[in-house]
Amino acid sequence: MTTLADPEPGGRPGDLRRVAALTADLASQGVHGIVLAYVDTAGIGRVKTIPTARLEAAVAWGVGMSPVFDTFLADDSVVTTDVLGSPDGDLRLYPDLDHLVPLAGQPGWAWAPVDRITQEGERHPGCARTFLRRTVADAAARHGIDFKAAVEIEWAVGLGSAPAGEFVPAASGPAYGAARQVELSDYTADLLAAFAAQGVDVDQIHPEYAPGQFEVSVGALDPVAAADRSVLVRQTIRAVAQRHGLRVSFAPAYLPEGVGNGGHLHLSCWRDGVNLHSGGEGRYGMTAEAESFVAGVLAHLPGLTAVTAPSPASYLRLQPSQWAGVFTAWGRETREAAVRIVTGTTGRQDRDANMEVKPVDLAANPYLALGCVIAAGLDGITSARTLPDEITGDPVRYGPDEAAALGVRRLPRSLPRAVEEFRADRVLRAALGPVLADAVTAVRLGEAAAVEGLGPVQVVAAYRWAY
Repeated sequence: MTTLADPEPGGRPGDLRRVAALTADLASQGVHGIVLAYVDTAGIGRVKTIPTARLEAAVAWGVGMSPVFDTFLADDSVVTTDVLGSPDGDLRLYPDLDHLVPLAGQPGWAWAPVDRITQEGERHPGCARTFLRRTVADAAARHGIDFKAAVEIEWAVGLGSAPAGEFVPAASGPAYGAARQVELSDYTADLLAAFAAQGVDVDQIHPEYAPGQFEVSVGALDPVAAADRSVLVRQTIRAVAQRHGLRVSFAPAYLPEGVGNGGHLHLSCWRDGVNLHSGGEGRYGMTAEAESFVAGVLAHLPGLTAVTAPSPASYLRLQPSQWAGVFTAWGRETREAAVRIVTGTTGRQDRDANMEVKPVDLAANPYLALGCVIAAGLDGITSARTLPDEITGDPVRYGPDEAAALGVRRLPRSLPRAVEEFRADRVLRAALGPVLADAVTAVRLGEAAAVEGLGPVQVVAAYRWAY
């Protein structure tokens, strides 16, 4: 597999031996073009596209794209750091053939995630996919730990015929309601067919809490592949919706009030094929390392929110008592805690036990989010951090003294405050490296400045269709 290998001029080892047969196979399926996809620092999916016949050249020498997109904001304005944000320079986009797939929702097209390297063949320090791949490889080398991960996808389905900029739910009915499932039955059935054709195993797809909202849960993969899959799933959801005359929003808040769209991360640590979150002597079967991993994530959550909740709209979603996980707390199956411990059903604990990180939305770059959560957890293992007492129920009920005793702290209430926490978190900044860490800071502060003085209605309008 090439997923865990850096691209290099001339092509990754073995890729050129595969590409001719792959190109012929794509052509036989009627695929005329390939979408080369990555996610920028602001969480926006960016692409270049090539004719199928140009795949061999792309595999060998990459496709050019400016590094300026590392400091683009969601509205396509540009901020700068001391390294990034100028109009100078070029990068090469290299497709990962292991994850190239014909798009069932976009006939005539295939899709592939890319890594970005410099023209000189060096790693681009702003490439989020490279960052995650490096983080996963380091964890295996230093700790002997592998990971399984999945990203939950929530989205709102609106009428494509609604007035420009407005959101009108495409289905009515109560939360998790049968009526909503029936109203959008054809759309969701086509989604399931597209996912199956693309090799995406779906655990469940169902109406969610908010108006017009749905959720899909997919099978776990290694973190790089899981991040790739989250991007592919959103591409598919959007494409199939368009074919049904619908429009979708993945924004953290697509209405000024109420529950927004989350992108919860599920993650488990494994060694030699054994799940460290099951069969141990710690709480709920966790091993000591799993407990320390969870403790590390909890300790770094305030700074992590600048990565996992990166939009001004994120803080309209991050409200108490809305299952968004806005307090530094953990509990078994406690959906108001920022970290929910999932033990799995009797008979499947060894396969299914994992941790869910809840203060995450789909404005987040999934490669940055997973990489930073892993870095935080590994810091917990390195320092043998102790997991505090668990909570039950809604942590909003705790008074100041009880909350302090339990280590329950409200996460940042605004993006500027999250940036302050991120700047103070040396572990996260070191994991990202100076170029990428500075890009995160600059983009987040740019987003905050872009909506300064705006109320919730205006903030929602600014980001509703960006993600």
